[in-house]
Amino acid sequence: MSERAAIRTDQAPGAIGPYSQAIRNGRLVYTAGQVGANPLSGELVAGGVADQADQALRNLSAVLVAAGSGLDLVLKTTIFLADMGDFAAVNEVYARHLREPFPARSTVAVRELPKGALVEIEAVAAVADGEPA
Repeated sequence: MSERAAIRTDQAPGAIGPYSQAIRNGRLVYTAGQVGANPLSGELVAGGVADQADQALRNLSAVLVAAGSGLDLVLKTTIFLADMGDFAAVNEVYARHLREPFPARSTVAVRELPKGALVEIEAVAAVADGEPA
């Protein structure tokens, strides 16, 4: 049976509650949602939803790398938007960070996100070949 392991990196914002940045179990990594916050200050990046989506994906990448994975190994993402009207802008940024074959994905509009963020992204990814289980 695989052991659960909490993933922690200073290259992404720390958890603001009782949760881990990610959990690795065997050959899979389950991330917490990442918003567009600067890893050092914890504050949302300036600009609009595209800037926040870019930073959220950078944060997500950092967490995945710390877990022995990466954006190229993402199997499924969930995107939470404060406004579904931002769907196209986030898609444009998303396509710059993830490559074909694109992961399965769900996108939902929510009433509110932590820290007043405009977008939050979570993922399930495989662990890279060669990494211990």
